[in-house]
Amino acid sequence: MNETERKGYLGEFIAILLLKIKGYKILARRYKTRCGEIDIIAEKNDVVVFVEVKSRKSFEQCHNAVTGKQLERIRRASEIFMSRTGRTNFIRYDVILVAGRKFPRHIENILSK
Repeated sequence: MNETERKGYLGEFIAILLLKIKGYKILARRYKTRCGEIDIIAEKNDVVVFVEVKSRKSFEQCHNAVTGKQLERIRRASEIFMSRTGRTNFIRYDVILVAGRKFPRHIENILSK
């Protein structure tokens, strides 16, 4: 595993801890579909949340790394997850930004449906 992959795993681990502290139940991690991968799938208050995690040196770099193409990939992959699991919950798309040793930022509803 190279340094970039290690940082990605660490960022996801931190994001999962944050979500658990906030009362989310983790349904899946690194969920793979033909459309791509979803970093974290969580649930809280009957809402399924699809989370993209970005780990960079600064929050600005994290934010700039979230592209429309990635969000569309996550949206398509979320439809596959929902159909495979037979869920009919409300859904939401979030991003968690992990920058250095700063407390992570959780941005809710980055892509509404």
